[in-house]
Amino acid sequence: MTVPVSAAGASPLVELSGAHVVHRARSGGLFTRDRVYALTGADLAVAPGETVGVVGESGCGKSTLAKVLVGVQRPTFGTVLFKGRDLWAIPAAERRAAVGRSTGMIFQDPSTALNRRLTVRQILRDPLDVHRSGTPAQREDRVRELMTLVGLPRALADGLPGQLSGGQRQRVAIARALALDPDLVVADEPTSALDVSVRAQILNLLLDLKERLGLALVFVSHDIQTVRRMSDRVITMYLGRIVEEAPADRITDRARHPYTRALFSATPGLLDPIDPIPLVGPVPSATRPPSGCPFRTRCWKADDVCASVVPDFSAASTPGHLYRCHHPVEEDLSTRDLVRQSRPREPS
Repeated sequence: MTVPVSAAGASPLVELSGAHVVHRARSGGLFTRDRVYALTGADLAVAPGETVGVVGESGCGKSTLAKVLVGVQRPTFGTVLFKGRDLWAIPAAERRAAVGRSTGMIFQDPSTALNRRLTVRQILRDPLDVHRSGTPAQREDRVRELMTLVGLPRALADGLPGQLSGGQRQRVAIARALALDPDLVVADEPTSALDVSVRAQILNLLLDLKERLGLALVFVSHDIQTVRRMSDRVITMYLGRIVEEAPADRITDRARHPYTRALFSATPGLLDPIDPIPLVGPVPSATRPPSGCPFRTRCWKADDVCASVVPDFSAASTPGHLYRCHHPVEEDLSTRDLVRQSRPREPS
C-alpha cells in the first residue's frame, strides 16, 4: 500500500508501516495462551493539520491503532515513524519526552480518565510539571489559559472531577491533552459517554480548536456520520485491518468496500432514510480470524476467492481512495440500490 502524505505534500507527523499488534490471551488450559490479532498490517500516515477519522464496530482495532499512533502501544511487528524518526529505536527517555510533548490523547470516558482526587488546576498542571515546562508562575498562567481555551469558568479550578458535569469533565480532559501545545491529538470515542445534548458542544469545540491551533487530529468513533463531519479522510477498520481509506466526502455514497457501505446504511437518516444492509452473524474472533478476506463470513458478495486470498489494496478513480476487496461495490451504485442488491433472494 502506498502511504498517503497529504494533498499539500507535507511530511507526515506520524507514519505506520506494516504495524501488527498481537496479544497473548489465556485460553482454556492453564499453560496455553491464544494469540489475539488486534492490529494487522496497518499502513497509515497523518500529516500536519489534517483530521483522520477511524470507524468500525467494537473490537475492530480502532483503539489499538490510536495507542500505536501516540506511542502507548508498541507494535509487535512493523515500524512507527514520528517526525521521521523510528519511535521504538530511540532511547526510552527521549521517546517519552518527544511523544509526551508532541501528542495528546482524549479518552472515551472522562469520569475514569481523570484522577478523582486532584483538582482541575492540579490535573492541568500535571503534564506541565512532568515535562518541566516553564517556571511555576508560567505554569499557573498556562492553566488559566487552557481553561479559557476550552470554555471552563476559572471558578472551577479548585473543583474535583466529581463536582463537574460530564461535559465539563471532557473539557478538562481536552485541556489536559492540549497542555503542552501538541502537534497531534488522538480522540478515542470522545463523546460516546456523554449525553446527546452535550455531544454537539464537544464536537464543535474540537473542530474549533483544530482550526485555531492547527492541530492534526485522529478522531476514533463507531459513528460514521460524526466521523464524516469531523474528518478530511476516513479509515474503515474490520477485525484489526484497514479495509478502506477515502476522502470524507466520498465515504458515504461512494465507498467501494461492502463493509463501509453497510456501516453507512445502518446510520439513521432523517431526510432520506433507508433500510440497513443486513450483516449476517457476529464479528469473527480475533484469536481465529477467517482465512482470506476477514469480512467474507458476513459479506453477501463472498466467494471461493475471498475464502483463500487476502485482497490487496486497489485504487479508486479519486486520488487517495483505496480499498481492500475482491468484489468492490460499483462506484456509481447508490447505497439505496445496494440495499436492494444485498437482500437475500426469496426462494421461487
